[in-house]
Amino acid sequence: CTHYLFIVVVAVNSTLLVINAGDYIFYTDWAWTSFVVFSIANTLMVTVGAVYYLTFTGVPGTATYYGLIMQVYTWVAKVAWFALGYPVDFIVHPMWIPSCMLLDLAYWATKKNKHSLIFFGGVLVGMSMPLFNMVQLMLIADPLETAFKFPRPTLPPYMTPIEPQVGKFYNSPVALGAGAGSVLACTFAALGCKLNTW
Repeated sequence: CTHYLFIVVVAVNSTLLVINAGDYIFYTDWAWTSFVVFSIANTLMVTVGAVYYLTFTGVPGTATYYGLIMQVYTWVAKVAWFALGYPVDFIVHPMWIPSCMLLDLAYWATKKNKHSLIFFGGVLVGMSMPLFNMVQLMLIADPLETAFKFPRPTLPPYMTPIEPQVGKFYNSPVALGAGAGSVLACTFAALGCKLNTW
């Protein structure tokens, strides 16, 4: 019961995070910066949980199962936000399953080597999450158009829709997110393993 509760909490929190990051993506010129931030944050949430369950059971495939449950809960949370009046294009839910499959693959291919899981699996998740997140963003309607079509009644002045300064801060949000994620995800994976030794 506690394990499933943990998955629910992570999935709901990740969706809330995406909503908040979505505010910045749609309403400010900090789009790429916030994209990198929520890519790394989602990498943290999926890596720690998936590695924990994977090493807890020792069965390759557990991480993908964890990702599937998270994906379903994220979709449910997205529908809930949509029911509250958010435009469906506004809510970009993260794609967990492909990155979890890479974790399982790293664990299985190295014959259940925990250290290989931390290094190889961590790098694979860190590099893949920003890529899948950007694919999600590319599949939705034009962000600026959506921002003007669905003005927020309580929008503070500093988040007034403006023309985004693409490339102002970083040239490639996917590359920056993947670079930072691939380094940090190894630490996240190590934390997931450590949770099984307490």
